[in-house]
Amino acid sequence: MTKPFVTILDDEPEIRTLLSDVLQEAGFETMSFGRASAFEAALKQRTPDVCLVDLSLPDTDGLTLVHRLALEQGAVVIIISGRAQVQDRVTGLELGADDYISKPFDPAEVVARIRARLRGARPATRASNTARFSGWIAHFESYTLEDEDGTQTPFSHAEGEVLRLFLDAPKRLISRAQMQSSLGGAASESFDRAMDVRISRLRTKLREDPKNPQLIKTIYGAGYIFLGEVSWI
Repeated sequence: MTKPFVTILDDEPEIRTLLSDVLQEAGFETMSFGRASAFEAALKQRTPDVCLVDLSLPDTDGLTLVHRLALEQGAVVIIISGRAQVQDRVTGLELGADDYISKPFDPAEVVARIRARLRGARPATRASNTARFSGWIAHFESYTLEDEDGTQTPFSHAEGEVLRLFLDAPKRLISRAQMQSSLGGAASESFDRAMDVRISRLRTKLREDPKNPQLIKTIYGAGYIFLGEVSWI
């Protein structure tokens, strides 16, 4: 079985060494970088399963990089940062990160979080990663939505997790607790807000009327229901 491939981007050598050692012992393949330029060059050669990204980098803005990774890479993006303020966590999740771990951290928790995110990212057993619904086609291998005219709109890995959750359970109530359990996030105000943002962005990309959405309905106090007819092709 192929080992999951994890890249580590952090300007602190001690952190890179610690994470590499712990993850390799846990059965992961790793590659670490101290600068974003080297990290992004490596991404052109091979796509990782998980990117661990520090926000305080010497040669780029970490949040901008996280947003770009979320849109362009099929990898799970986990922020590991010394910025522990709630707003930093919320902003990172809103920009598309799948999880946020504050420094100092327990290495065992990092391993557990990665495994949880990989379980959430693993597609359900089916012949296709493509779903058709309400005039749209969702391509989960390329992370794009295609409309009836063939126009394609990219979505992030984090947005794709939420969309897949809806498409796997159409016309069924999905509660916040179910989202938290399925997506591997920690129950918190920042997780709830991140879910709201991801759903709002999905509605925008699906050209929903924000005042009267027809596909993703909010059931106040309970959760969400996806009302489209779904077929996997």
